[in-house]
Amino acid sequence: MSIIKFLKSKEFFKQILLAVVALFVFCFIMLKWLNMTTNHGDFETVPDLKGKSIDVAKIELEENNLVMQIQDSANYNPNYPKFSVIEHDPPSGEKVKENRKIYVTLNPSGYRKVLVPDLRGRTFRQAKPALQALGFKIGNISFVNDIGENEVIEINYKGKQVAPETMLGKTSKLDIVLGNGKSN
Repeated sequence: MSIIKFLKSKEFFKQILLAVVALFVFCFIMLKWLNMTTNHGDFETVPDLKGKSIDVAKIELEENNLVMQIQDSANYNPNYPKFSVIEHDPPSGEKVKENRKIYVTLNPSGYRKVLVPDLRGRTFRQAKPALQALGFKIGNISFVNDIGENEVIEINYKGKQVAPETMLGKTSKLDIVLGNGKSN
């Protein structure tokens, strides 16, 4: 039998029709199975966790059949208590599936530590932006007899001299001692 005769035969059309019916039945069964196994249309609402402690947030997520995934937090926010939730993804009010991971960012216990640079011998004009760029605040400025006018002689923190390469909390207030341009 030639190929052209076979393509025009009843047997070929029966086989095509059977294949199309089998494909529709298979798709129908798969869609019904997916509806049942994926809980199509069943959602959980993400609660508002901002400002809540880790334990309270975990309990609220478990009550809503959600899973907490803690992410590292580097930025301290003084508007929130220590170790509380400062943000989460997906945001509150969002509809998600059951057992979805909610990524939680926690507020650390304080500002991160920053290395105090060695600014001795530099002018105040150079030192001030360098310290502010690192997140430090400039406190009192005092002068001592030294030939270098407006030159940094020492940096103090809470009344004690800070050695270069010391780690201090970001936003620490540093007092600067400068030379007044007069010799001893």
